[in-house]
Amino acid sequence: MPTHPVPSWWQRHRRTLRATALIVLLTLCGLMILALVREQTGTTGLLVGFGLALFPVPLLLAAFRWLSAPLPAPWRTHLFAFAWGACAATLVAILANGFATDWLASSVVVDSPHEADTLGATVIAPVVEETTKAAAVLLLFLFRRRHLDSVVSGIAAAGITAAGFAFTENILYLGTAFDQDAALGPDGLAGSATAGTFLIRIIFAPFAHPLFTAMTGIAFGMVAALPRRRRVLRTVLPLLGWCTAVLLHAIWNGSASFANYTFLAVYGLFMLPVFGALTWLAVWSRLHELRIVRETLPAYAAAGWFSEPEPWSLSSMRARSMARAMARRSHGPAAARTLATYQHDATSLALLRSRATNGATAPDFAAREHQLLHSLRANHPLSGPPTTSAALALSRPYPAATWPGYPVR
Repeated sequence: MPTHPVPSWWQRHRRTLRATALIVLLTLCGLMILALVREQTGTTGLLVGFGLALFPVPLLLAAFRWLSAPLPAPWRTHLFAFAWGACAATLVAILANGFATDWLASSVVVDSPHEADTLGATVIAPVVEETTKAAAVLLLFLFRRRHLDSVVSGIAAAGITAAGFAFTENILYLGTAFDQDAALGPDGLAGSATAGTFLIRIIFAPFAHPLFTAMTGIAFGMVAALPRRRRVLRTVLPLLGWCTAVLLHAIWNGSASFANYTFLAVYGLFMLPVFGALTWLAVWSRLHELRIVRETLPAYAAAGWFSEPEPWSLSSMRARSMARAMARRSHGPAAARTLATYQHDATSLALLRSRATNGATAPDFAAREHQLLHSLRANHPLSGPPTTSAALALSRPYPAATWPGYPVR
């Protein structure tokens, strides 16, 4: 009888060791960032900056989690993205930006420290910061491809990374502003730097960093849907997305170096329209994923994998929520979690099949399809009835299959 080789110690513990190393690395980066920020702002400034910078974070995270709800990535994936942005990316950016600005100030390239700061903010900072944030997107693309395989998941991963980066950066800026106001005493309240910084960074433009980095996320999401034979395009798209992110970042930082009316003009006439276009693309892509589910799964239903109403129910976020509520009432929280897995697997199956139909067949397509179908079959007795009931409760028509289904396995 053939014998299987015994896995080595490294092979058995590889994932645990990698995860531990990553956690230790991000923790060290976080501690170093805290020390650097505290050195510049003082303890009180750090605490005030932390409290004020926290305001937009729940809203941003909720928005990106909502966006990716049809096929949500695990919390640990988005937690990694946020931690990378808040700790590793910010640490590298602060050190690199500081070094580059000091070099400019001491070189013959500029005539004054003010020019060095302006050039650093407009040219160097966008390149450094968008590169450090893009690193998280690249790592997810390389090592967690199933969690970054569409425009929606690319925007979500990039946006959450950038939200983490902005959070730490806002602590620094707000803490520094508070420290300046405190040094002026009561006179600092008249033209409060803290209030002005809070107004611009937290109220007017909490979306700035996510907007920039989303360009990189969109590019990687598009690459994931391309056939492997499109090698040139698969290489060019991420570079193009990164360049777009750097350009938007440079325009935004550069506008702050000019008069107030220039900054407001860039904000109102350029940044807001770009943000509106990104929002439209994100929502359209989310609806497109649900439409793929609605158009693809009927063929599997015809083959016996789903009941006839289920494909429509699985393509409606309202019906999904209703089905989970039914499962929770009938069989408890565990049933609702099982149904969430069922919905996730069904969406993954639809997108997998859709990409194969469009020529972007994954190398492990057959194994992945079999794995998803096996999981769906195992969870169907508990998850199928509430999914069907939700569709019937909403009384919607069900589309017919658009391609020949596979026989029931």
